[in-house]
Amino acid sequence: MSDKTAQLKAFERLLLIMDELREQCPWDKKQTMESLRHLTIEEVYELGDAILDNDLDEVKKELGDVLLHIVFYSKIGSETDNFDIADVCNSICDKLIDRHPHIYGDVKVENEEDVKRNWEQLKLKEGKKSVLEGVPKSLPAMVKANRIQDKVAGVGFDWEQPEQVFEKVEEELAELKAEIAKGNQDAIESEFGDVMFSMINYARFLKVNPENALERTNKKFIKRFQYLESKSKALNKPLKDMTLSEMDIFWEEAKSL
Repeated sequence: MSDKTAQLKAFERLLLIMDELREQCPWDKKQTMESLRHLTIEEVYELGDAILDNDLDEVKKELGDVLLHIVFYSKIGSETDNFDIADVCNSICDKLIDRHPHIYGDVKVENEEDVKRNWEQLKLKEGKKSVLEGVPKSLPAMVKANRIQDKVAGVGFDWEQPEQVFEKVEEELAELKAEIAKGNQDAIESEFGDVMFSMINYARFLKVNPENALERTNKKFIKRFQYLESKSKALNKPLKDMTLSEMDIFWEEAKSL
Protein backbone atom coordinates (compact mmCIF):
# COMPACT_ATOMS: atom_id res chain seq x y z
CA MET A 1 0.00 0.00 0.00
CA SER A 2 1.23 3.50 -0.84
CA ASP A 3 1.69 6.33 1.65
CA LYS A 4 -0.22 9.63 1.70
CA THR A 5 2.39 11.37 -0.47
CA ALA A 6 2.07 8.72 -3.20
CA GLN A 7 -1.72 8.82 -2.94
CA LEU A 8 -1.82 12.59 -3.37
CA LYS A 9 0.59 12.39 -6.29
CA ALA A 10 -1.62 9.79 -7.99
CA PHE A 11 -4.65 12.04 -7.51
CA GLU A 12 -2.72 14.99 -8.93
CA ARG A 13 -1.82 12.84 -11.95
CA LEU A 14 -5.52 12.14 -12.55
CA LEU A 15 -6.35 15.86 -12.31
CA LEU A 16 -3.62 16.71 -14.84
CA ILE A 17 -4.81 14.01 -17.26
CA MET A 18 -8.37 15.32 -16.94
CA ASP A 19 -7.14 18.83 -17.82
CA GLU A 20 -5.36 17.48 -20.91
CA LEU A 21 -8.33 15.40 -22.06
CA ARG A 22 -10.72 18.31 -21.65
CA GLU A 23 -8.45 20.50 -23.75
CA GLN A 24 -7.37 18.03 -26.43
CA CYS A 25 -9.84 15.13 -26.81
CA PRO A 26 -12.87 15.82 -29.06
CA TRP A 27 -15.11 13.47 -27.05
CA ASP A 28 -14.10 14.78 -23.64
CA LYS A 29 -14.41 18.40 -24.77
CA LYS A 30 -17.99 17.77 -25.85
CA GLN A 31 -19.28 16.30 -22.59
CA THR A 32 -21.64 18.07 -20.18
CA MET A 33 -22.95 17.09 -16.76
CA GLU A 34 -26.17 15.99 -18.43
CA SER A 35 -24.40 13.81 -21.02
CA LEU A 36 -22.30 12.15 -18.31
CA ARG A 37 -25.19 11.44 -15.95
CA HIS A 38 -26.39 8.12 -17.41
CA LEU A 39 -22.78 6.94 -17.78
CA THR A 40 -22.13 7.69 -14.12
CA ILE A 41 -25.18 5.68 -13.07
CA GLU A 42 -23.94 2.78 -15.21
CA GLU A 43 -20.48 2.94 -13.61
CA VAL A 44 -21.97 2.82 -10.11
CA TYR A 45 -24.00 -0.26 -11.03
CA GLU A 46 -20.87 -1.92 -12.41
CA LEU A 47 -19.11 -1.16 -9.13
CA GLY A 48 -22.04 -2.71 -7.29
CA ASP A 49 -21.75 -5.88 -9.40
CA ALA A 50 -18.04 -6.16 -8.66
CA ILE A 51 -18.67 -5.77 -4.94
CA LEU A 52 -21.34 -8.49 -4.94
CA ASP A 53 -19.01 -10.77 -6.92
CA ASN A 54 -16.26 -10.07 -4.39
CA ASP A 55 -13.95 -9.36 -7.34
CA LEU A 56 -11.56 -6.95 -5.65
CA ASP A 57 -9.47 -6.33 -8.76
CA GLU A 58 -12.63 -5.31 -10.59
CA VAL A 59 -13.72 -3.19 -7.59
CA LYS A 60 -10.44 -1.28 -7.91
CA LYS A 61 -11.05 -0.65 -11.63
CA GLU A 62 -14.66 0.39 -11.15
CA LEU A 63 -13.73 2.74 -8.31
CA GLY A 64 -11.31 4.38 -10.76
CA ASP A 65 -14.15 4.85 -13.25
CA VAL A 66 -16.38 6.43 -10.59
CA LEU A 67 -13.53 8.66 -9.40
CA LEU A 68 -12.94 9.78 -12.98
CA HIS A 69 -16.55 10.92 -13.20
CA ILE A 70 -16.24 12.91 -9.96
CA VAL A 71 -13.14 14.63 -11.34
CA PHE A 72 -14.90 15.17 -14.69
CA TYR A 73 -17.90 16.90 -13.10
CA SER A 74 -15.57 19.02 -10.98
CA LYS A 75 -13.59 20.06 -14.07
CA ILE A 76 -16.80 21.12 -15.82
CA GLY A 77 -17.85 23.03 -12.70
CA SER A 78 -14.50 24.86 -12.63
CA GLU A 79 -14.94 25.98 -16.25
CA THR A 80 -18.06 27.92 -15.29
CA ASP A 81 -16.52 29.17 -12.03
CA ASN A 82 -19.18 27.35 -9.98
CA PHE A 83 -16.88 24.93 -8.10
CA ASP A 84 -13.73 22.86 -8.53
CA ILE A 85 -12.39 19.63 -7.03
CA ALA A 86 -11.07 21.49 -3.96
CA ASP A 87 -14.57 22.84 -3.28
CA VAL A 88 -15.98 19.33 -3.64
CA CYS A 89 -13.43 17.88 -1.21
CA ASN A 90 -13.78 20.70 1.32
CA SER A 91 -17.57 20.50 1.15
CA ILE A 92 -17.64 16.82 2.10
CA CYS A 93 -14.92 17.34 4.74
CA ASP A 94 -16.95 20.11 6.37
CA LYS A 95 -20.08 17.96 6.28
CA LEU A 96 -18.30 14.98 7.85
CA ILE A 97 -16.93 17.11 10.66
CA ASP A 98 -20.33 18.72 11.31
CA ARG A 99 -22.14 15.37 11.20
CA HIS A 100 -19.70 13.68 13.60
CA PRO A 101 -19.84 15.81 16.76
CA HIS A 102 -19.03 12.65 18.76
CA ILE A 103 -15.60 12.71 17.07
CA TYR A 104 -15.02 16.44 16.49
CA GLY A 105 -17.13 17.78 19.37
CA ASP A 106 -18.31 16.89 22.85
CA VAL A 107 -21.37 14.77 21.97
CA LYS A 108 -21.42 11.30 23.55
CA VAL A 109 -22.76 8.22 21.75
CA GLU A 110 -23.12 4.62 22.87
CA ASN A 111 -23.47 2.80 19.56
CA GLU A 112 -24.12 2.95 15.83
CA GLU A 113 -27.84 3.62 16.35
CA ASP A 114 -27.06 6.77 18.35
CA VAL A 115 -24.86 7.97 15.50
CA LYS A 116 -27.63 7.42 12.93
CA ARG A 117 -30.21 9.25 15.07
CA ASN A 118 -27.84 12.20 15.56
CA TRP A 119 -27.14 12.25 11.80
CA GLU A 120 -30.83 12.71 10.91
CA GLN A 121 -31.40 15.30 13.64
CA LEU A 122 -28.38 17.30 12.47
CA LYS A 123 -29.71 17.33 8.90
CA LEU A 124 -33.01 18.80 10.12
CA LYS A 125 -31.08 21.50 12.01
CA GLU A 126 -29.28 22.32 8.74
CA GLY A 127 -32.61 23.46 7.29
CA LYS A 128 -34.10 20.35 5.73
CA LYS A 129 -37.88 20.34 6.10
CA SER A 130 -38.18 16.55 6.06
CA VAL A 131 -35.90 13.65 6.90
CA LEU A 132 -36.99 12.17 3.57
CA GLU A 133 -35.61 15.07 1.50
CA GLY A 134 -32.33 13.23 1.05
CA VAL A 135 -33.93 10.23 -0.69
CA PRO A 136 -33.31 10.66 -4.46
CA LYS A 137 -36.50 10.47 -6.51
CA SER A 138 -34.80 8.43 -9.23
CA LEU A 139 -33.65 5.60 -6.95
CA PRO A 140 -34.92 2.12 -7.87
CA ALA A 141 -38.06 1.38 -5.84
CA MET A 142 -36.51 -1.29 -3.61
CA VAL A 143 -33.48 0.83 -2.75
CA LYS A 144 -35.75 3.83 -2.16
CA ALA A 145 -37.99 1.85 0.22
CA ASN A 146 -34.94 0.74 2.19
CA ARG A 147 -33.60 4.30 2.45
CA ILE A 148 -37.03 5.67 3.47
CA GLN A 149 -37.29 3.13 6.28
CA ASP A 150 -33.72 3.80 7.40
CA LYS A 151 -34.33 7.53 7.58
CA VAL A 152 -37.62 7.47 9.48
CA ALA A 153 -36.15 4.93 11.91
CA GLY A 154 -33.38 7.45 12.54
CA VAL A 155 -35.92 9.83 14.11
CA GLY A 156 -37.68 7.15 16.14
CA PHE A 157 -40.50 6.13 13.76
CA ASP A 158 -39.89 2.41 13.98
CA TRP A 159 -41.02 -0.90 15.37
CA GLU A 160 -39.51 -2.12 18.63
CA GLN A 161 -39.13 -5.83 17.90
CA PRO A 162 -38.59 -7.94 14.74
CA GLU A 163 -41.61 -10.05 15.71
CA GLN A 164 -43.86 -7.01 15.31
CA VAL A 165 -42.54 -6.42 11.80
CA PHE A 166 -43.12 -10.04 10.81
CA GLU A 167 -46.68 -9.79 12.09
CA LYS A 168 -47.08 -6.81 9.77
CA VAL A 169 -45.76 -8.92 6.87
CA GLU A 170 -48.35 -11.61 7.66
CA GLU A 171 -51.08 -8.97 7.89
CA GLU A 172 -50.14 -7.54 4.49
CA LEU A 173 -50.02 -11.03 2.95
CA ALA A 174 -53.55 -11.70 4.23
CA GLU A 175 -54.77 -8.44 2.70
CA LEU A 176 -53.12 -9.33 -0.60
CA LYS A 177 -54.76 -12.76 -0.56
CA ALA A 178 -58.16 -11.15 0.06
CA GLU A 179 -57.76 -8.79 -2.90
CA ILE A 180 -56.60 -11.63 -5.16
CA ALA A 181 -59.85 -13.44 -4.28
CA LYS A 182 -61.83 -10.34 -5.28
CA GLY A 183 -59.92 -10.01 -8.55
CA ASN A 184 -59.43 -6.23 -8.32
CA GLN A 185 -56.16 -5.71 -10.23
CA ASP A 186 -55.50 -2.18 -8.96
CA ALA A 187 -56.03 -3.26 -5.35
CA ILE A 188 -53.87 -6.36 -5.91
CA GLU A 189 -50.99 -4.17 -7.11
CA SER A 190 -51.41 -1.86 -4.13
CA GLU A 191 -51.40 -4.71 -1.63
CA PHE A 192 -48.48 -6.40 -3.39
CA GLY A 193 -46.52 -3.16 -2.92
CA ASP A 194 -47.44 -3.16 0.77
CA VAL A 195 -46.15 -6.74 1.11
CA MET A 196 -42.85 -5.81 -0.52
CA PHE A 197 -42.50 -2.67 1.61
CA SER A 198 -43.08 -4.67 4.80
CA MET A 199 -40.64 -7.39 3.70
CA ILE A 200 -37.97 -4.76 3.03
CA ASN A 201 -38.62 -3.38 6.50
CA TYR A 202 -38.30 -6.86 8.01
CA ALA A 203 -35.00 -7.32 6.17
CA ARG A 204 -33.68 -4.25 7.97
CA PHE A 205 -34.46 -5.86 11.33
CA LEU A 206 -32.68 -9.01 10.20
CA LYS A 207 -29.61 -6.89 9.24
CA VAL A 208 -30.10 -7.97 5.61
CA ASN A 209 -29.74 -5.59 2.69
CA PRO A 210 -32.76 -6.51 0.52
CA GLU A 211 -31.18 -5.27 -2.72
CA ASN A 212 -28.07 -7.38 -2.14
CA ALA A 213 -30.16 -10.38 -1.09
CA LEU A 214 -32.31 -10.24 -4.21
CA GLU A 215 -29.30 -9.74 -6.49
CA ARG A 216 -27.61 -12.78 -4.93
CA THR A 217 -30.74 -14.77 -5.75
CA ASN A 218 -30.75 -13.37 -9.30
CA LYS A 219 -27.16 -14.49 -9.79
CA LYS A 220 -27.91 -17.90 -8.30
CA PHE A 221 -30.92 -18.36 -10.59
CA ILE A 222 -28.93 -17.29 -13.66
CA LYS A 223 -26.16 -19.83 -12.92
CA ARG A 224 -28.64 -22.64 -12.39
CA PHE A 225 -30.65 -21.80 -15.48
CA GLN A 226 -27.53 -21.59 -17.61
CA TYR A 227 -26.53 -25.03 -16.30
CA LEU A 228 -29.95 -26.27 -17.41
CA GLU A 229 -29.39 -24.69 -20.84
CA SER A 230 -25.99 -26.37 -21.16
CA LYS A 231 -27.53 -29.78 -20.39
CA SER A 232 -30.30 -29.13 -22.90
CA LYS A 233 -27.70 -28.31 -25.53
CA ALA A 234 -25.63 -31.41 -24.68
CA LEU A 235 -28.72 -33.56 -25.18
CA ASN A 236 -29.54 -31.69 -28.40
CA LYS A 237 -33.01 -31.18 -27.00
CA PRO A 238 -34.40 -27.61 -26.83
CA LEU A 239 -35.81 -26.53 -23.49
CA LYS A 240 -39.23 -25.97 -25.07
CA ASP A 241 -39.31 -29.69 -25.93
CA MET A 242 -38.41 -30.83 -22.42
CA THR A 243 -40.98 -31.58 -19.74
CA LEU A 244 -40.86 -29.80 -16.41
CA SER A 245 -39.89 -33.10 -14.79
CA GLU A 246 -36.90 -33.43 -17.12
CA MET A 247 -35.84 -29.86 -16.46
CA ASP A 248 -36.23 -30.33 -12.72
CA ILE A 249 -33.64 -33.15 -12.73
CA PHE A 250 -30.97 -30.78 -14.10
CA TRP A 251 -32.19 -27.94 -11.87
CA GLU A 252 -31.59 -30.11 -8.79
CA GLU A 253 -28.16 -31.01 -10.17
CA ALA A 254 -27.36 -27.33 -10.53
CA LYS A 255 -28.42 -26.69 -6.94
CA SER A 256 -26.06 -29.37 -5.67
CA LEU A 257 -23.04 -27.98 -7.54
